[in-house]
Amino acid sequence: MPSDNSTYAASDPRAALSTARAGNNGQAGEGGFAPSSYALFGEQPPQVDDENGRTWIARAQNFIVAYTEAKPGARLERRGQVDEYVLLIEAREPKAVITANGERQEVPGAHIAMIPPGDSVIELPQGGPVVRVFSAMSADLAAMAGNAAQFGETGPFIPPFKPWPEPSDGWRIRSYSLDVPPREGRFGRIWRCTTLMINVFEPAGPRDPAKLSPHHHDDFEQGSLALGGSYMHHLRWPWTTNANHWRDDEHALCPAPSLAIIPPRSIHTSASVAPGETNLLVDIFGPPRRDFSEMPGWVLNADDYPMPDA
Repeated sequence: MPSDNSTYAASDPRAALSTARAGNNGQAGEGGFAPSSYALFGEQPPQVDDENGRTWIARAQNFIVAYTEAKPGARLERRGQVDEYVLLIEAREPKAVITANGERQEVPGAHIAMIPPGDSVIELPQGGPVVRVFSAMSADLAAMAGNAAQFGETGPFIPPFKPWPEPSDGWRIRSYSLDVPPREGRFGRIWRCTTLMINVFEPAGPRDPAKLSPHHHDDFEQGSLALGGSYMHHLRWPWTTNANHWRDDEHALCPAPSLAIIPPRSIHTSASVAPGETNLLVDIFGPPRRDFSEMPGWVLNADDYPMPDA
């Protein structure tokens, strides 16, 4: 089961997780620890630049992020898509028209949508910035990723990818508004599907450096997607008895739009640093996290997607 070891403050909702416990096991694999990866979409050339706009693609071991600055009238098409994927429209202006397996649905801005396997098209009449998230089973996109060379068939400590159970009422387009008011004791705004879990945080000002939350995950990776402002990602790896596995600390400044891939067993915390209420972060996990899913009320669409057996 995914494990998230930490020393969270008592006021942090994650302190109540079944997997939250102090310490770090400090063990490296035979080849050591996996490195981090950073994709600065605003500063690096896109992987796709065509009549639909510019798209940057970066991956982790188990998931892929495609960030698109779409032109008006853009059509983002997938044929024979192997599994369910996610469309995230954080801005309020763009709208999308999604067609999938004969179903057609308009999705306004400030929404997240789960798109079923098979053939699908996302039309963007006004253009604008959108994010698609896929599992790494989409081999064509995985090969196109700007950091593809960093990831192979398996990564240290990460179990083989296994999707969660299909929706009980079958495949269809499912969309959800991001306009969810904060609630005491809930961590972010979390949605899941069969392949992914997405946590969209509220916009925030600079984070108090005296209130960070360093922690690590034993056996899964995290994607931290910055869609507004700028974030400093702090990472540290344990020292083991084999000095060949030691890695230097990292303090990576990633302005939006950007993606940080945080590997298992690296102690990490992220701090919003841009002034004003402009910092916006989205955390990505693939497949969904069970510990988050076990927290009552945390996953906002839990009724639509069953959990696997324990």
